[in-house]
Amino acid sequence: MNEAIYETIVTTVDAAGRVHVAPMGVRYRGERVLLMPFKPSTTLANIVATRHAVLNLVTDTRVFAGCVTGRRDWPTRPAETIAGVRLACALGHVELELAELADDAQRPTLQMARRHEASHAPFIGLNRAQAAVVEGAVLVSRLRLLPPGKVEAEMAYLQIAIDKTAAAAEHEAWSWLRAAVAQGRGETP
Repeated sequence: MNEAIYETIVTTVDAAGRVHVAPMGVRYRGERVLLMPFKPSTTLANIVATRHAVLNLVTDTRVFAGCVTGRRDWPTRPAETIAGVRLACALGHVELELAELADDAQRPTLQMARRHEASHAPFIGLNRAQAAVVEGAVLVSRLRLLPPGKVEAEMAYLQIAIDKTAAAAEHEAWSWLRAAVAQGRGETP
């Protein structure tokens, strides 16, 4: 049986304080949060250098789509107990500290201890378009790994949820993803 993976946004800073924003699937193990970034990655390098990260819980799916299409400059706020930042749009955030690192040639496992949690806005639920944007962002992040036909078929299916339930933010995010898929095919968006 597969272990549940939750799609989040992780913010880290490097030793000079430069912010990095990245979508990442995480696993929860009791009080620990497991991150498994690919090597090489800015997120991994930043956590190893500073020992900290912030887990952002967001429903603004433009952040997911933006990160995989080159839009990583999102408004932030200072973290409360660690040297780091949280996303201004986060409904909640968890400040994390590296507790254990299990190295791996491709995907090390970082066990992160929770140091502080805060809620900033109520979670009212997700619409289907938000879920479609997150799935589309995953597809775009794997354009070089997946056959073009599979990407097209899945994007066409996800388009149904966009057409039926998207608000302006999801339409904007979806347009970024569609443009990335077209560019991946060598087309002019």
